[in-house]
Amino acid sequence: MANIKSQIKRNRQNDKKRLHNRTFRGAARTAVTAARNAMSENEPETKETVLNAISALDKAAEKGVIHKNNASRRKGRLMKRLAAFLAAPPVAEDADKKKKAAK
Repeated sequence: MANIKSQIKRNRQNDKKRLHNRTFRGAARTAVTAARNAMSENEPETKETVLNAISALDKAAEKGVIHKNNASRRKGRLMKRLAAFLAAPPVAEDADKKKKAAK
């Protein structure tokens, strides 16, 4: 524990800021995970979840919780996966075709 009055105050400020930043960083992380899960599970609302994740990343970057380039990189990767997901045929149809071909 610090003995100097200004350092005690600085520690209080750091703790307060850490808790504030944690909510934005956690929300962004949760949104990105939800978007990735939506893509892997072929959910119909995948595009909306990706847009929500992008919004959460933008908010975190705006608050200074994560660096703007970090947010940009994550958004780019999400959009790249979304484009591949939308371009590829659904996996369920491929499984049905393979079953029919095997018979």
